[in-house]
Amino acid sequence: MSINLARNRFSETARYESENPPSVSGAQLWKKLGAAASAAGITTVEHALTLYYTAASPNTPVWCKTVIYGALGYFISLIDGIPDLTPILGYTDDLAVMAGAIATIAAHITPEIRRQAQEKTAAWFKTDKKQTSQQGSN
Repeated sequence: MSINLARNRFSETARYESENPPSVSGAQLWKKLGAAASAAGITTVEHALTLYYTAASPNTPVWCKTVIYGALGYFISLIDGIPDLTPILGYTDDLAVMAGAIATIAAHITPEIRRQAQEKTAAWFKTDKKQTSQQGSN
């Protein structure tokens, strides 16, 4: 009986989330990325964009979007494990959370999404697309 109750709650939650997406908005993400891009670095920005574009894809399942919104919400949030203003270490916790989210949903990140994130990152940092993906893998 408890398994059926859990399934019903999960179904209701999934339906609610698909009809009412979380409050992490694209505007909030763009604002944070614009303000923090140089301090956060190429890898952090590329990870954030990869997650953002994956969430925007109509083929991404609800459970993946939940993981993505959690990671991006943490990145946007002012409440942090390591404050973003801390020299050198400021964005390491954000990067770790986003890397974990990417590892969790990797099967749903298409080559097109990766390319789009790399191109946008390269344009922001005025670098070669190959250079951003090489730095992103370090």
